[in-house]
Amino acid sequence: MTQAAEPNDRAGRGTPVPPEGRGRPAAGSARVPVPPPDGGAPAGPPARAVVPPPVPGRAAVAPAPGRAAVPGSAPPPVPGRAAVAPAPGRAVVPGSAATPGRATVPAAAAVGGGSTYRGRNPVPGTGEPPARKRGLPALLLAVLVVGLLGAGTTAQLVRDLPAATLSTGLATTVRIPGAAPRIPWPAEGSAELMIQGLGRLGGSGGGTARPIGSVAKVMTAYVVLKSHPLDGDEEGPTLTVTAADVADYRSRIPSGQALVQVVEGERLTERDALEALLVPSANNIAHQLAVWTAGDVDAFVERMNAAADELGMTGTDYTDPSGFLPTTVSTAADQVKLAQEVLKSEVLADIVAMPEAQLPVAGRVHNHNALLGVDGVFGIKTGSTDEAGGNLLFAARLAVGGRKLVIVGAVFNQPGTDTSGQLAAVNRVVRKLLAAVRATVREYPLLAAAPVGTVRTAWGSSVTVTPASPLRVVGWPGLAVPVTTTTTGLGAQVRAGQAVGEVQASGVRVPLRADAGTGTPSLWWRLTRRT
Repeated sequence: MTQAAEPNDRAGRGTPVPPEGRGRPAAGSARVPVPPPDGGAPAGPPARAVVPPPVPGRAAVAPAPGRAAVPGSAPPPVPGRAAVAPAPGRAVVPGSAATPGRATVPAAAAVGGGSTYRGRNPVPGTGEPPARKRGLPALLLAVLVVGLLGAGTTAQLVRDLPAATLSTGLATTVRIPGAAPRIPWPAEGSAELMIQGLGRLGGSGGGTARPIGSVAKVMTAYVVLKSHPLDGDEEGPTLTVTAADVADYRSRIPSGQALVQVVEGERLTERDALEALLVPSANNIAHQLAVWTAGDVDAFVERMNAAADELGMTGTDYTDPSGFLPTTVSTAADQVKLAQEVLKSEVLADIVAMPEAQLPVAGRVHNHNALLGVDGVFGIKTGSTDEAGGNLLFAARLAVGGRKLVIVGAVFNQPGTDTSGQLAAVNRVVRKLLAAVRATVREYPLLAAAPVGTVRTAWGSSVTVTPASPLRVVGWPGLAVPVTTTTTGLGAQVRAGQAVGEVQASGVRVPLRADAGTGTPSLWWRLTRRT
């Protein structure tokens, strides 16, 4: 039976390859001379033959003389191949006999010039050793590529991560939920309510301009102070009462106008005159201030209307500085605009809140506003005539949810047969309105503690964000409240519970917190990122 060729018996090679496959001769192996191609004598010193390790089932190669054969150390003979001859003077190791029918080929051939190549099998058909440097350029290129990739990889891994982004679905304006408040507006005349810092609560009576009586004196004081400003407790320049001023005073007495006594040569400071104008509502002082400020009444009235235009009081027309004439007309909404400007003046805000004043000649005078100090009212001006009815431009303080607010309102043209009846009627309406405001204007939840947005990382991880607590604002149902959102301290990733921003409305701020953590980016994303 013919034995199959072993893996070492490769076509085109005449030398069996040792199982170790490393090509270097084993320690103690004999050198075997390589016969020249023409069959001549071997050249140079004999090479050491490689003795392969024993393979079970193969005959051993004879050992050198004097050395004992190792049982089972030679491969089995192959029929038809000649056995490999042992080196001269070396005994054959049992079990290592050459393959029958196969020519003996030395383990290493002598190279021309007597040199001997050791270690690696010669290139088939040439007897030359393989070139060791053939793979060196490829190896260097591989090392260079790996180095470059390593540098790029390190740079990618150490790059700063982009900051996460916060987005919310909140509108810039949110209305307080709930049914619209029911306000007891007057059945006659007109009314207007404004909560400073919040907005307009509402109004009634339309925009028809009607006489407003002595409420017109608020604009008179406003124009005087624009021409002759006062600060703090300043008294201002002095007005000297003339004979013409005394004559004007006496001419008004028969018509029952509100007046203060004056005498020729009397000296009034600007503050004295303003107190006489706004506290006892003296018509004669309105006339005197107009002439002192603008030279004559007509010029002063022009200034009054110019100021009204600047404030957007489109339904207003002044024809005299006192409001006694029925041709001086305005609306509740227009006068509320003026009142808000007047309250910015510390001097006027102090004077309209005075229940009484002391004048050089008239002595102690009293305010016609019976609501001063009631329900938080601290101004501003009453007015009553037969044509105008009862009128009150008012301001009242309101504290809600830790906030100090000011209610500015107007109730005009209330019915009555005389001044006291007209003012009593208007005061009743005002008190009902103030009670309704206090019941309506309070804290309301604007935003619940529910997710309102998302934090998203550069690698696509996202978590929801929620207000740390319900956002409550002062107002009333239906009030449109501006809402702003800001981002605070967002890094590349966030932790659960981390404050990522704020939501603010009506001066109230509530932190926005992450509902969960975003985690870290994957290694693949860090290596392939472009941002």
